[in-house]
Amino acid sequence: MRARHRIAGAAVATALLAVLGLVLAAPASSAQLVEVTGFGTNPTNLRMHLYVPDGVGSRPPVLLAVHYCTGSGPALHSGTEFASLADRHKFIVVYPSATRSGACFDVSSPQALRRDGGSDPVGIMSMVRYVHQRHGGDPERTFVTGVSSGAMMTNVLLGDYPDVFKAGAAYMGVPFGCFATTDGSSWNSQCANGQIVRTPQQWGDLVRAAYPGYAGPRPRMQIWHGTEDSTLRYPNFQEQIKQWTNVHGLGQTPSSTDTPQAGYTRTRYGGTGGTAPVEAISLQGAGHDLPRGGMAAETIRFFGLDSGGGPTSTPTITPTVSGPCQVGYTMNAWNTGFTTAVSITNRGASPVTAWSLAFTLPAGQTITGAWNTTITPSSGQVTATNAPYNGTIAPNATVTFGFQATHTGNTAKPSAFTLNGAACAVQ
Repeated sequence: MRARHRIAGAAVATALLAVLGLVLAAPASSAQLVEVTGFGTNPTNLRMHLYVPDGVGSRPPVLLAVHYCTGSGPALHSGTEFASLADRHKFIVVYPSATRSGACFDVSSPQALRRDGGSDPVGIMSMVRYVHQRHGGDPERTFVTGVSSGAMMTNVLLGDYPDVFKAGAAYMGVPFGCFATTDGSSWNSQCANGQIVRTPQQWGDLVRAAYPGYAGPRPRMQIWHGTEDSTLRYPNFQEQIKQWTNVHGLGQTPSSTDTPQAGYTRTRYGGTGGTAPVEAISLQGAGHDLPRGGMAAETIRFFGLDSGGGPTSTPTITPTVSGPCQVGYTMNAWNTGFTTAVSITNRGASPVTAWSLAFTLPAGQTITGAWNTTITPSSGQVTATNAPYNGTIAPNATVTFGFQATHTGNTAKPSAFTLNGAACAVQ
């Protein structure tokens, strides 16, 4: 087992550092990669390295970058573009390092596959909290990416801690739970060879079981895989798509498909813009040798970190809201379409169960797809009802859903909302 890990990791390291020539010159700044010790609970003795660029703002974004088998945080720092992109866009990069034989991360044990269950995810979360507390990292702009074993960990962290990470990007990974074992081993040959095939619902249920009862928003996901990957074989690409579209309440039909460059096929689900809930890029003829070229920059674009890296707006105090509920409604419109994120907050003293939110879409707007809800009909006076996993809203809790729609020029918002027949305040 360990030999297989070493071979896979060595292939990645060789491809990343030699064949693809991704060893970059040191960033043109005084910032240095530093090791941090004593960062918090760390049951598996992971190491932590931190890169803080010169000139970061008071609430900088945070990127967790997770290495491949036989690798390390410093190797990923020097062998990918994330540090130079951090200099340009002013975000902090956290690099964990696995210290067990083979230097693979634990994505297999029952402890790793549940929130706060133990093993590597707990130590990694201590690193993230350390950066939030010591460096003022922005909890609303915290992201994770990883390569091979690190891509598997990206899937695991998004499942275990959906409230911490706003998005993830997995290079050559496998779905959450695919590598699970119960015999203490860390290698799952069936999964690695692409032989584990499940329904979208089954994959989604594995993610939801990692944090039972969680009904908040789920992180967006970007997935990269080469068709000729012989270490973590290509069927794992489609299985990840099935998993994360289901987690977002989406179907398997892409909202858009394009070819951003020769040999690349990109599909987006739940939206056609650059921040769709799920984005998947298949690379014809590529092996286990990603990221390469400008892929890291595309991940930073997907995360929304390429727009200056400044702090988020100063939080405002939400006024006291009378009534049993409050609705937030945020639109992102383009020429003939838009996506909308909707939040429902229960301001009452009792749980809301089997929720139903009614509102009227302005003229010319027609819903074409939705996630975390079912909406009927597609235009006019519509009703959004809960999904099977988010039907209860506890007092002072919030659930979110979203939808994609077309418009004929009218991008106005609904003026009123009712939750189970009661009028809601509009945020």
